[in-house]
Amino acid sequence: MAHTAKSQKQLLTRVRRIKGQAQALEKALEQESECAAILQQIAAIRGAVNGLMAEVLEGHIREHLGADDVSPQQRHEDLEQVVGVLRSYLK
Repeated sequence: MAHTAKSQKQLLTRVRRIKGQAQALEKALEQESECAAILQQIAAIRGAVNGLMAEVLEGHIREHLGADDVSPQQRHEDLEQVVGVLRSYLK
């Protein structure tokens, strides 16, 4: 995927941040932290994952569905792929 290669450093930074947040959540659970702190950490992770998804999805849509040189058949296949991913993500 060319669009992920273009912003690889930025995407990896986001993934590493999510990884750190998940590790902090694990530590909070092990230390039996307050429920509110655990809920806040879960919300932060969810927000970070949603941001990552939005960034990659936008790049995918712009590169694959918005390109002028894409055939109608390829555009349809890409559209179906995006719809399938979104349905899975929103479950």
